[in-house]
Amino acid sequence: MATAKIPLSRNNIFAHISKLAEEHNALNVALPSSDIVCPSELIELVEKYMKEGVNNSAPINGVAALREQITQRVNSEYDSNYDSETEITISTGTIQSIATAINTYVKEGDEVIVFEPSIESFIPPIEGNGGRARFIGLKAPHFQIEWEEVKKMISTKTRMIILNSPQNPTGRVMSDEDVRSLIKLTNGTNIIIVGNESFEKIVFDTEKHHSFAHYEQLKSRTLIVSDFGPMFRINGWGISYVLGPEKLIKEFVKNQTYIGHSTNTPAQLALAEYLRTFEDNGELSEMYQGKRNYFLRLIKESAFEFVPCKGTYYQILDYSKISNEADTDFVVRLIKEYGVATIPVSIFQHEKNRKSHLIRICFAKPNDILDQLAERLNKVSTLVETE
Repeated sequence: MATAKIPLSRNNIFAHISKLAEEHNALNVALPSSDIVCPSELIELVEKYMKEGVNNSAPINGVAALREQITQRVNSEYDSNYDSETEITISTGTIQSIATAINTYVKEGDEVIVFEPSIESFIPPIEGNGGRARFIGLKAPHFQIEWEEVKKMISTKTRMIILNSPQNPTGRVMSDEDVRSLIKLTNGTNIIIVGNESFEKIVFDTEKHHSFAHYEQLKSRTLIVSDFGPMFRINGWGISYVLGPEKLIKEFVKNQTYIGHSTNTPAQLALAEYLRTFEDNGELSEMYQGKRNYFLRLIKESAFEFVPCKGTYYQILDYSKISNEADTDFVVRLIKEYGVATIPVSIFQHEKNRKSHLIRICFAKPNDILDQLAERLNKVSTLVETE
């Protein structure tokens, strides 16, 4: 009997937890999605283009108008100079984009450095192409990168480094110092950097998003993956983009032809038109920071410990003082006994590192849901006596 190329993913736990949440009428803050509605004008624009009959396949590298709007904004905001014809392609979601990058550049015997906790979807395409994932754990509670550890991990086999900032699931934001350490370690190598910057517009407090697009020293080796899902609350549209030097994008698009091919045409046109007049005045970050602050104030006296996230709409909670249970068991108990569905952080880690007492919640919810969530979490006391 043939062995499956891609094994059963732990991400199926999302479906399992959602099913349990429904059975026990639990508040579901496990799913990676925002309950804040998208701009009504965007919906109207999609409807307009669909009614106009613009429903055929878009060019493989995306609608020209959208590519132009994205490169103009990135170049202006990050002092860069991407070409809308040769250095960007529109793709079908960040997971597909990163998988395509891996399929394009990783071959038998190559190694890819992955920072954990991180979304598990990176691993199957690495292994499916004969590569090997090399894992580096972010150091809790602030989830810092230990660059000396990265230096020791890099070898002549290292083909790719995958980074995510602001990071899902931890909410960590890379600093300028982090990026310069990355530049120093990869200078003079053939290592390709894949940077997932999908949450670039959701950054809190005094933090700043340091896009790889701003660093000329990285441009020749970097593919930047991003999208407007978190920004406009349209994750389900499956529209992302990949920026990079022409030599990297050209090869990427060759593989994209056979993997994603074409991305939703009416939605691309709608985004392009919407972006012509949209002004980013920081309201999105302010809104989510307000929700983060509101929620954390409500659970300040709870038994959970936390360090406020610096970006995204995810917050990590530490239950070490509550229970010594495995996080996969703890989240089930939370659902059944307290009516709260969360995600265990261990699903974002490979087996060796799966020893945490951390859970992730999504706070992109209306305040009345956050009120109920906090009320239930505040009732959680010791569930299993620690040894």
